[in-house]
Amino acid sequence: MTRPSLLLALQDAAPAVVPADTAWMLVATALVLLMTPALAFFYGGLVRSKNSLNTMMMSFVALGAVGIVWALAGYSLAFAEGNALIGGTAHLFLEGIGLEASGTIPHLLFLVYQGTFAIITAALISGAVVERMRFGPYLAFIVLWTLLVYAPMAHWVWGGGWLMERGVLDFAGGTVVHINAGVSALVAALVLGVRKDYGRQAILPHNVPFVLLGAGLLWFGWFGFNGGSALAANELAALAFSNTALAPMATLVVWVLLDYYRTGRATAVGGATAIVVGLVAITPAA
Repeated sequence: MTRPSLLLALQDAAPAVVPADTAWMLVATALVLLMTPALAFFYGGLVRSKNSLNTMMMSFVALGAVGIVWALAGYSLAFAEGNALIGGTAHLFLEGIGLEASGTIPHLLFLVYQGTFAIITAALISGAVVERMRFGPYLAFIVLWTLLVYAPMAHWVWGGGWLMERGVLDFAGGTVVHINAGVSALVAALVLGVRKDYGRQAILPHNVPFVLLGAGLLWFGWFGFNGGSALAANELAALAFSNTALAPMATLVVWVLLDYYRTGRATAVGGATAIVVGLVAITPAA
């Protein structure tokens, strides 16, 4: 093979940005970002009215704080070449991140898409500390948690770390997002202890329409969460998209039937919870 033809062959084999894949991932990124405000409504409706605004702000602040920390350092620790436990420093402060192809989409878009996952994961933890943790310490906590817990976990599973090397499969975040946030939330709740007025008065949702709105918007955003994890507009994305529609439908029907069986009536909060249960369950294998 002559040198010019060899160069042409190498150029053909190099990763290239595919417009259709990029268009879908732009939409998916926006959808996943929407999930954090949706979570704010979901959590905000479940707490007492006096704590609603603080609870919602705990989710909203993650959009800025976690997003910036992810772009400046978290992404590099998760996805730059490193060792089995942690990524490297090659992409600190967006070094080497541009519009070059990462797979079939721009590298910068991949960074932002993964950042939306980091944001929603940190925001999920707030549900375990509402009414018990001040806003300032919470803000410091999610910044440090993103760097010390989320980024290493993302590297282990998705960035070439030790779990990925052992064949662990997590399509859209069952481990990196849900188990990670769940364990962290449990630890945070145990450290903080019970509310000061625990056992003295019932803690009831103050705004059920907020809960329903949040669940509906979470479902809408989850199409980008799961469907976008294919990182392309292809058959795998279509399968994940379809499963994201069907799984919550099934859990919603079953939950309502169980509500009727146990109590003789269906509840709005139960239905909203059922939707989220279905979405979480389908995430790792969508």
